[in-house]
Amino acid sequence: MISVKNLTKEYKKFKAVDNISLAAKPGEITILLGPNGAGKSTTIKSIAGLLKFEGEITIWEYPNKTVDAKKIFGYIPETPALYELLTPWEHAEFIAKAYKLDEDWKEKIKAIFERLEIYDKKDKYVRELSKGMTQKLSISLALLTEPKAVLFDEPLVGLDPKAINEVLKIFEELKRDGRSVLVSTHIIDTINEVWDRAYILNKGRITSEVTKARLEGRDLKTMFFELTEGAEE
Repeated sequence: MISVKNLTKEYKKFKAVDNISLAAKPGEITILLGPNGAGKSTTIKSIAGLLKFEGEITIWEYPNKTVDAKKIFGYIPETPALYELLTPWEHAEFIAKAYKLDEDWKEKIKAIFERLEIYDKKDKYVRELSKGMTQKLSISLALLTEPKAVLFDEPLVGLDPKAINEVLKIFEELKRDGRSVLVSTHIIDTINEVWDRAYILNKGRITSEVTKARLEGRDLKTMFFELTEGAEE
């Protein structure tokens, strides 16, 4: 699971995140919601190990910045972090060598590329790919290592409806496999059918934790706006 306990991050005297705790449990799709400036990006980057912070973050009980944690963690950033002069296939090969994957990685990535309809672009330079294609590539590379915990930051932005539907199916498959799935998004309507647990973040604090089972027919989007009313959208 992804566990965040008492996370605090200050920039000089400004607290971007103020003592928050959350958990993305195995076999659940957990979403993180919040208006601009709520602290979502700081939280995501802290979990991914990109920022110094106060508190404790673990990935299946391993401290998030350790090699053991990184071996079982997949991260899809909002802006794909790719090498413009490498091809999608070369990216996959790099990941396979870095993680010392078995030789069957080629069949695995081929299947993922075909599913997300980028296999025909496998030999093009990344700089030649569209925003949607690079997003699909970023998702593909994170899934290649078969992580036990996956963090998606705005994964649906730039994708066409067919690709969005496929990514939602991937979320549910990861859930069925008992993996931890944490999704930071502002596209509430699109993800409304698949989420299990939601954390609403506002002004650096968790204002609400809710499960779909306990929502009792209330609309998550309406609840979100009620709790963040007056915040910057």
